[in-house]
Amino acid sequence: MDELRGCIIRGLVVMIVFGVVAFCLKEPLFKVVLAPSKSDFITYRVLGGDAFSIHLMNTGLTEQFMIHLKTSLYAGLLMSSPYIIYILFRFVSPALYDNERRYAVQVVSSSYLMFILGTLVNYFLIFPLTVKFLGTYQVSPEVSNMLTIQSYTDTLISMSLVIGLVFELPVLSWLLAMMKVLKSAYMVSYRKHAMVAILVLAAIITPTTDAFTMFVVALPIWLLYEVSILIVRLTNQ
Repeated sequence: MDELRGCIIRGLVVMIVFGVVAFCLKEPLFKVVLAPSKSDFITYRVLGGDAFSIHLMNTGLTEQFMIHLKTSLYAGLLMSSPYIIYILFRFVSPALYDNERRYAVQVVSSSYLMFILGTLVNYFLIFPLTVKFLGTYQVSPEVSNMLTIQSYTDTLISMSLVIGLVFELPVLSWLLAMMKVLKSAYMVSYRKHAMVAILVLAAIITPTTDAFTMFVVALPIWLLYEVSILIVRLTNQ
């Protein structure tokens, strides 16, 4: 218990240190965070479309400071996560056999990489499309949009977490295949059902009537499902 407490304390200290660094680098941090709200963002330039303008506003006395603090802590968590994973793995590794330790390294490293990949896909693809649609959607020209900075940052962080977890599908499929619970034939037989579920998930993530946007959002999730089928097939051999 003392060793576990020490691991937790060291992880928290490193996370706070990285969070403080991110807090001090306010301008570069929010230049990255607010980039998808501008029409010159790389995603909009690649996909094309009309220029647009989104106005972000603050409505609370302490809101901007708390958003700065929360965003810095999340950035600190992302930057310190490799070290946190390392010390936790070092804590449990003595209790594992050699083959278990090998599988644990594969699971932990692949899970982390897939989560980071999901976060990047959200930042460069899914979140910008969501911002452009919802930020410019109007029921009438007489009603203008004024989005709060809290709503913007909360959506970015929550969607990053959700998409990061969705990208764990191949790793989860591999684990289930290793335990002889999941078969590739089962996933193939339910491919049509999975496509419907993926389209529903894409509609929830990016509620738009634009078929192209729906396709762009659903495509990476569908590719994850197909990759998961391949991984399960190779694992079951």
